[in-house]
Amino acid sequence: MQASPTSWPRFRGAAPRILLLTSQYFLIGELAAACERLGVDHLLLDLGTREMDLDEFVAAMTEAFETFRPDFVLTVNHLGVDREGILASLLNQYDLPLASWFVDNPHLILGVYKHLLEPRTALFTWDLDTVAPLSAMGFEHVFHLPLGADPTRLAPHRAEPVEAWRAQVSFVGNSMLTKTLMRARAANPSEHLFRAAMEVAKAFAWSDAQQAGPFMAEHFPEVRAAYKAFNNPDRELAFETFVTWQATLLYRLDCVSRILPFSPLIVGDTGWQELFSAQSGWRYHPELSYYDDLPDFYPLSEINFNCTSQQMKGAVNQRVFDVPCCNAFLLTDHRRQVEDLFEPGAEIVCYASPDEIPGLVERYLADPAARARVAAAARRRVLAEHTYDHRMTFLMETMRKTFG
Repeated sequence: MQASPTSWPRFRGAAPRILLLTSQYFLIGELAAACERLGVDHLLLDLGTREMDLDEFVAAMTEAFETFRPDFVLTVNHLGVDREGILASLLNQYDLPLASWFVDNPHLILGVYKHLLEPRTALFTWDLDTVAPLSAMGFEHVFHLPLGADPTRLAPHRAEPVEAWRAQVSFVGNSMLTKTLMRARAANPSEHLFRAAMEVAKAFAWSDAQQAGPFMAEHFPEVRAAYKAFNNPDRELAFETFVTWQATLLYRLDCVSRILPFSPLIVGDTGWQELFSAQSGWRYHPELSYYDDLPDFYPLSEINFNCTSQQMKGAVNQRVFDVPCCNAFLLTDHRRQVEDLFEPGAEIVCYASPDEIPGLVERYLADPAARARVAAAARRRVLAEHTYDHRMTFLMETMRKTFG
């Protein structure tokens, strides 16, 4: 695995040269588009989803390093980074920094990787609440970088509206039913431990705790000890994810059930049909295309409803940026970090608990002028501060200051 590192100047240009690693997550496309608009030289090395043998992986990386000569490598959620540490070794040989932007819970991802604490690795996380825990783990460079929106991609393009998409209230999101079951199968707990996990998830869903692992350590030490006894990082991580996703399922089920009296249109996986099989008055629509459909879908709802995953108790999700970017109105659950991004009441409307949902829905259905005013203000804020051009600019400046 010996490479012959070639030295080249780093961060000497007006903008850095960025090697984007793999396209398995949609956000890489947003970042590549932002690079184009900002005039940043970049190369997307798409490793795909197939397994590569060691020699092929090293050859692909070495060729990209020596021909493109990047200032740093950028990935999302550590995708493209091998668990064994081969990429970390290559980056060290070439003295190349790595930027990894986490837009899902990093604690549900990093546990299976080796050689994590490299001095030339910078972690960016969309959730401010994860900055301190990541630093406590030993990561030297950790930065907060929220999600954003791409107004050039999130633009309506249909000449005529799809009438079936019109709704007083709509919700676009995953029920988490299948995802939860898949993580449970991967964890493969005993029946007793499975039942215990379901109880833990119920408690975690309504707690203020940020992470399922520490929550179990404090409140359910016997459950924590039982799954740690797996002595298998993949199964342990799957178990914590299972608890987190089940908590999200319970929370979303409660929140979405509060909009059922308003005959909502629910868009997502078929799990919703199972969860609400006994309920009437609501409509189901299969998942829509993020780019092709949602920019035309959001403006056809008087209220776009949102309830956030329990993997993020303080941060906001993608929909908080996307809906106003499409000039549509959003009603979302309150998250502490929202107030750093939007002005509550003027640019965003939040419910503090599910009990508040029906009253807020009634209020804003009856006040189209208020909906239009909030949606317009939120869109102005997104365009001024929360595009992926803004996010890439911050990331590049931070990498230059840290490693230049």
